[in-house]
Amino acid sequence: MEIQHFTFNPFQENTYLLINEKRECIIIDPGCYFEEERKQLLTYIEKEGLKVTRLLNTHCHLDHIFGNRLVVKTYGVGLEIHPQDKIVLDRSPEIGKMYNVPFEPSPEPVRFLEDGEKIRFGDDELEVLLTPGHSPGSVCFYSASQQFLIGGDVLFYQSIGRTDLPGGSHQTLINSIQTKLFVLPDEVRVYPGHGQSTTIGFEKLYNPFLQ
Repeated sequence: MEIQHFTFNPFQENTYLLINEKRECIIIDPGCYFEEERKQLLTYIEKEGLKVTRLLNTHCHLDHIFGNRLVVKTYGVGLEIHPQDKIVLDRSPEIGKMYNVPFEPSPEPVRFLEDGEKIRFGDDELEVLLTPGHSPGSVCFYSASQQFLIGGDVLFYQSIGRTDLPGGSHQTLINSIQTKLFVLPDEVRVYPGHGQSTTIGFEKLYNPFLQ
């Protein structure tokens, strides 16, 4: 699997494309907000000859879902989220108005992700890990074979996700990281929703929130 990422929107959110050997593509958290960002995503997919097969959200805060409607309309795929984040999805347009970043509401999910489910992707698979705390239904996508994690806003380089937004809980987030992420091998590379990538081993040693 190849991992391509773009940093989009005023919140500097990381949008990820997972690409397999058949040039199939999973889009995770499309945050494209401005017209040039939308064009950048579509142009890349077209230029690389990718077939978009799935749209996944790690969670439904507005900066991670700005491009959901674009992806659904352009590629005919359905949105997949964890059911506990549906309330976040529903509230996001009014939050957008509060932040002065209005956007068209995301399409409704076509199915819900389950903790522990395996997402088949060519010869590979991703495991869904439910990691609440930043939002009620935050999930991470883990590739055991390639030792990487698409982590959303759960664990960052020397930091953790915010817990002061509605549905957030500091203790729940710490528990999610300790029981779901820190049990993974140290060499697993974490691709977060904001900022640079890191590894599980590095964060165990150096993350000030988890000492």
